[in-house]
Amino acid sequence: MQESKKNYVVPIFMMILLFGMISFVTNLAAPMGIVLKNQFNVSNSLGMLGNLANFIAYAVMGIPGGILLQKVGYKKTALIAVAVGFVGVGIQYLSGHAESFAVYLLGAFIAGFSMCLLNIVVNPMLNKLGGEGNKGNQLIQVGGSFNSVMATFTPVFVGILIGEATKASIPDVYPILYIAMAVFALVFFILRLTRIPEPHADQPKEALGGLMSGALKFRHFVLGAIGIFVYVGIEVGTPGIANLYMTTPTEEQAETIIAEYEKQQSDAAYLEEITALDVKNASVDGYRMQVVSEIAYESSNRIIDGRDTPGLGIGAGIAGGIVGFYWLLMLVGRLTGAAVGSTVSSRKMLGFTSFLGIVLIVLAIFWPEGTMISMPAFQSGTAGLSFGLVPVPIKFLFIALVGLCTSIMWGSIFNLAVEGLGKYLAAASGIFMVLVAGGGILPAIQGWLADVADYQASYWLIVVCFGYLLFYAVIGSKNINTDIPVE
Repeated sequence: MQESKKNYVVPIFMMILLFGMISFVTNLAAPMGIVLKNQFNVSNSLGMLGNLANFIAYAVMGIPGGILLQKVGYKKTALIAVAVGFVGVGIQYLSGHAESFAVYLLGAFIAGFSMCLLNIVVNPMLNKLGGEGNKGNQLIQVGGSFNSVMATFTPVFVGILIGEATKASIPDVYPILYIAMAVFALVFFILRLTRIPEPHADQPKEALGGLMSGALKFRHFVLGAIGIFVYVGIEVGTPGIANLYMTTPTEEQAETIIAEYEKQQSDAAYLEEITALDVKNASVDGYRMQVVSEIAYESSNRIIDGRDTPGLGIGAGIAGGIVGFYWLLMLVGRLTGAAVGSTVSSRKMLGFTSFLGIVLIVLAIFWPEGTMISMPAFQSGTAGLSFGLVPVPIKFLFIALVGLCTSIMWGSIFNLAVEGLGKYLAAASGIFMVLVAGGGILPAIQGWLADVADYQASYWLIVVCFGYLLFYAVIGSKNINTDIPVE
């Protein structure tokens, strides 16, 4: 038995890596909105299209992924998912060379297929490799914690690599894409050569379509499935739009960028002088390039012309740190939820966190931008990259604290929605996977609201979503269809 466990150390490590990669690749999509928005000179809603492409893959692949799992098993499905992930990230890398928005969206869509499949297989495979029972559950908790760590790391790393948002382009984030492709290649090679046990999967005695139809007869499940759609939209849109809000230049900054660009273009000697200065200091830590790119000029013109909503002009490294703080608080919330989960019901946890989420977002909407607070973040200066407390509008502390609210929502909604489903449970899980697409659709709608109104107004969508989850916790989660046979 000890020898068997020893043989599984490497594949266990690979599965935990994949657990992290789900978060790493998924959470790359939202901060990439900064890059897409500035490089391709598009609106907030179009900037979030990469995130939409990544999540809409769940709607397409959620149910077929379950069918694939039944046909080829967990290991082969995992190998397919890893290979598809490598291809998807590779296409995103190629989009930087092609300078193509469409190519990037294709890569994000394909990567979304991979993430959907990995979500289906990673939990049961870790459980099996750990020997099932408490040991298996312990490994899943380790994987989930690493998933949260990677969620914290990704926006911070993207912010550091981007530096100045108005100059951002896909090649800036190549290091992240290299890491993702390397991990996918390593895991594929190790899994392919390692013999591992196949988790037991009961084959349904009824057709999948019939089981899904049966699950949809339960009102509390239908409302809970909508709740999953809404929750994932909150989880992704809250920090994603905040990142755009912080990094988009103010009108004053846009005017300065335009004036400097026009001066450089009209004075050849001046342009030559600062170009030489940039070349000389390119390797100096903390040095800011003086030459204004055409990308920065066009992005600034969009703000002045009213085609883009002005933001706060906060550095991408600082913004990434604040967004990373949101995901770190999600980890804290998950650990807290696990500690109190045996004594506090899912209904109470969901109700309390939904109400608290409403309060925090309303405070963020109405609190003046001029009221500042110090928060931990990265910033670039003359001394290079540094980490410490930086002043930011207090509204972003409220937004970061929403991470504590969203941390326990998936488990709470799932538990409430599947209560009393019996034989329909597996089909219900497949429907849930499809509705993860809310993480792409709702942030895109929020981005559109930021375009037509402003960033603060777009957060009323989040208030409405939290309101729905509060309704579900208090009223909608009650099973009123107990007369339906479930055996």
